[in-house]
Amino acid sequence: MELLDDPFAARRADRDLLSLALIDARNHTLRWLARFEEADALEPAEGATPTWLAGHAGWYQERWISRHVQRQRGEQADARALRLASIEPAADAWFDGGDRRAGGLDAGTLRAYLQETLETTLDLLAAAPGDDDSLHVYRTALLHEDRLGEALAEAAAALQMDVGAPPVRPPREPLWMPAQRWMLGSPRGGLVPDNERWAHEVALPEFEIDAQPVSWSRYVQFAEDGGYDQRAFWSEAGWLWQRGEGRRAPRDVEQLRGGALVMRRGQLQHAPAEQPVLHLTRYEAEAWCRWAGRRLPTEPEWELAAHAGRSRGFVWGEVFEWTAGSARAWPGHAATPGTLDRLPEPGTQGVLRGASWWTRRRWAHPKARRFAAWAADSPFCGFRSCAV
Repeated sequence: MELLDDPFAARRADRDLLSLALIDARNHTLRWLARFEEADALEPAEGATPTWLAGHAGWYQERWISRHVQRQRGEQADARALRLASIEPAADAWFDGGDRRAGGLDAGTLRAYLQETLETTLDLLAAAPGDDDSLHVYRTALLHEDRLGEALAEAAAALQMDVGAPPVRPPREPLWMPAQRWMLGSPRGGLVPDNERWAHEVALPEFEIDAQPVSWSRYVQFAEDGGYDQRAFWSEAGWLWQRGEGRRAPRDVEQLRGGALVMRRGQLQHAPAEQPVLHLTRYEAEAWCRWAGRRLPTEPEWELAAHAGRSRGFVWGEVFEWTAGSARAWPGHAATPGTLDRLPEPGTQGVLRGASWWTRRRWAHPKARRFAAWAADSPFCGFRSCAV
């Protein structure tokens, strides 16, 4: 694995590696912007515009690096401290507001803004001390821009642009993991996203877990068995959501009986039977598990298997995966300035683990967690199951 793609190196990246990675991330953002321009899709019907997503990368860098006079204090900085003025007078009004569509910068102005903010960031990085505090804002800005790249891929998928698909793998038998104690979460050192703080020991009984995410062939059986019609398989909230949406299949799927017909690039295509199921809500994942007599893995189970099971065939990193339980803080958690993972209200969101095929490999870390509403289906998410 090249250092630029190493998820362990990225969290402790020095100035040289950060400089290369920030340039790589910005080039990735600009390529996405060009694709949306070519497709004449800069103003989709719903969701954040691609120009807003791309521009936010520059604005976040500017806000937390060049305009942030306490940047070298890292996590100890005062998030409310006064900032220098933006080089683009319209930037704060657009990127710091609640509307991700109205107003904004034209494509030419946006490109110039992205170029100038990156150049300033690289100049300041070259002069920064090399300790964790002074590099914190640069590492966070890199993570932020790479996540925006994922959001641009999701936006492209919603517009039926070609974003590829996760790989097809032959079925494998589930793995049995012995009872043990596990350090859940991340220890101190380098960049540690807020929602991974802090490492704490948990006891795990033995468990069986799927070696890979649930495939279309397994999910189609649920639909063919009347899974979307039987109230017993659904939670109360899930049933209300499913009835309210009139949902009969995962997003972008027109038919499940006899195979999954998925809308891709504006055309119906058969999804490969052994490809991971995609764009699935937490409600649908739970319903399948009840139908199959299985359950979603807990976060500790998933994290342990991702570390200890890889040499035994545990495959992850191709789709985000729903886990059991709800988004919550871990012992010792405290939000840091510029956090990318604000804690939701208790019981309002679930947790996605792993990464998708559109996640930059430098962030495909086995400790990573994401929060999302149970009804979210725009991420490239699926699930795997455990024995009850």
